[in-house]
Amino acid sequence: MSSSDSERPAGSGPASDSGERQPERVRATGRRSLIWLPAATLIVGLLVTGALALVSHSQYSSNEKRLLKLRVRDAAALIAGALPTVQTPLASAAELADATNGSVMKFKRFIGQYVGTGPGKQFASVSLWRSSSPQHGPVAVDGVRPKLALAPSAASALFARLPHGPQLNVIGLLANPDPRLGYAFATPGVPGGYVAYGESPLPANRRSRLQSTNQFAGLDYAVYLGLRQQPRNLLVTDLERLPLRGQTATTTVPFGSSAFTLAMSSHEPLAGSLPRDLPWIIVVAGVLLTLAATGVTFMLVRRRRDAMRLAERLEVTANENQRLYAEQRGIAQTLQHALLPDALPQISGVETSARYEAGEHGVDIGGDWYDVIDFEDGRLLLVVGDVSGRGLRAATTMALLRYAIQAYAAQHDSPAQILTKLSYLVNVADSGQLATILCALVDVEGREITVTSAGHLPPLLIQNGSGEYVDSDVGLPIGVERGASYTSTTIAAPPASTLVAFTDGLIEHRGEDLDQSLARLRRAAVGRNIALSDLLGRLVSELQSGAGADDIAIVGLRWKS
Repeated sequence: MSSSDSERPAGSGPASDSGERQPERVRATGRRSLIWLPAATLIVGLLVTGALALVSHSQYSSNEKRLLKLRVRDAAALIAGALPTVQTPLASAAELADATNGSVMKFKRFIGQYVGTGPGKQFASVSLWRSSSPQHGPVAVDGVRPKLALAPSAASALFARLPHGPQLNVIGLLANPDPRLGYAFATPGVPGGYVAYGESPLPANRRSRLQSTNQFAGLDYAVYLGLRQQPRNLLVTDLERLPLRGQTATTTVPFGSSAFTLAMSSHEPLAGSLPRDLPWIIVVAGVLLTLAATGVTFMLVRRRRDAMRLAERLEVTANENQRLYAEQRGIAQTLQHALLPDALPQISGVETSARYEAGEHGVDIGGDWYDVIDFEDGRLLLVVGDVSGRGLRAATTMALLRYAIQAYAAQHDSPAQILTKLSYLVNVADSGQLATILCALVDVEGREITVTSAGHLPPLLIQNGSGEYVDSDVGLPIGVERGASYTSTTIAAPPASTLVAFTDGLIEHRGEDLDQSLARLRRAAVGRNIALSDLLGRLVSELQSGAGADDIAIVGLRWKS
């Protein structure tokens, strides 16, 4: 290398040209970055906006589906809850007919309270048939003439498939004009007996609006007989033209021997208009925010705030669902009390009182009950019972037994005969349920108490500041053995004595044996000179075990002198 080259000033020549071109390349790269930045911002903004809109729409759709399913579940519960109101009168009527050898007068007298068009009337027609000869038509009819009588083949087919168990049989007579829904019940274990058959009218055009409540606002519905949504099986709908449109939820409701298919759709947003419109709001806002690149950060914070507001609205919806569950519990308790007597009979010479206290078991109803039946001849029948399990099946069995007892008592059967007949109605092997029942036949003027027990706890007789449990034979619980026999025990009641019968929810405590529980009840009951209703109230408040307790039914009778 020559000296001239080594002494050339730095930055001169080719090296200097390279250094001058480098800032231009940097500025060009910066300009290209500035050119692509709005495009990149637009693309990213649109992607983020689209993603948020999809998420919002997905959340809205998911929430709408969940709310619609809840509404369908609530409506299905109301339909299923109607089964006892249909089955119980027909079951009692069939039992009465079998017991009275088809007495037309007694049948019409009993079933007349359920037939008609007024409040509390379940049927337009109830008729009595012989199961062995349906082709001969009904033996007795209360109300309009049954449509089944005009279709002998349908009647024969219906009676041919009547089951041997305590089950309501449903048939659709859906041909116009005058479409109807029919229900048949035959007493199990009585071959060639009588069949109680009822019909309820359907709208000729199958149209009926839903009851206007907040719970079912904005909903359309259709109910079909059977498991398929076929036009010929349609029972009722609120639409002029089917099928249902929009988001739809369907469920099957078992009803006796058949089932109802309930389909519902919403024509209004169940969670409100804001969640429905939120995806479009996000799209419009996102596009505007993306075009305003300088406000992107601020608007992203705003979107986050909107998302939090949406979460709060969803939380409000969840709280609303909790309120609806609380209302369902109230409905269950109302149904429970509706299955108990409205008031006890007022009988000269004695004072009667009863209490029912529901346990803490969510929205299920129990099977405890009590009843006092006045024979109007100076005698009365005091009944208290407990069906195993909880829920609709327990309540249905309870209602069946209670009304059957009333029917048997109406024909002046003894308590032992009543319990024996009840053993044919319930079978633990078929239904998984059994019941304990105590019957106390009281001769008011003769001061005699005849106690008959089907596996139930003994009643407490209080007299002169002391109390003793009535020592009587305890037979098998109802449902263990068909045709079981029972033995009655008769005792004398001293003046001004008090008889208290109860279910096991009053005394049972975890870790305590039965003798201790009964002794604790006796100590709490004796030595209190207070009114009978106050005595029962204090026993319930002092002896119930608290949270998680079982249902309590207690009924008492006191001689006034």
